Amino acid sequence: MNHAKTPPTDHASLDTPALIEHIRRHFHDVHRAELPELIDLARKVERVHAGHPSAPIGLAEALTRLADELETHMQKEEQVLFPMMQRGGNAMIVHPIRQMRLEHDDHSAALEILRATCNGFICPDGACGSWRRLYQGTAKFVRDLEDHVRLENTELFTRFE
Repeated sequence: MNHAKTPPTDHASLDTPALIEHIRRHFHDVHRAELPELIDLARKVERVHAGHPSAPIGLAEALTRLADELETHMQKEEQVLFPMMQRGGNAMIVHPIRQMRLEHDDHSAALEILRATCNGFICPDGACGSWRRLYQGTAKFVRDLEDHVRLENTELFTRFE
């Protein structure tokens, strides 16, 4: 998994096409790359440590469900909403934005499930490397998705509401 830090961006100074490209590159592409790896790692940890009382049982399923929902959400943005925004928007744009905000709320609720399933991303004493990598990667994903949602809700969407 790529854990490289990117330099901070002054998102408000970006024009809408540049902001959309930033969201695609730094969030959509990263989520698509990292989630399958996290799901595979969660399956492994759940299988190997099934008898451990702190094992994150159900994490792979929760990640899979969120990955599916997120992929559908990102496709709607990329195929419908972002092109509308790049054309300058119109009176009807408030409807897909409202839907994306509702889906963002659903994503935020799913992140709370991930936190709970992962015991706040705190590994038990003696956790193996895979378990530690799983929690580190899942915590990074949660932070990234929270940043993604915040950027769209507070910067991108407000340009058209």
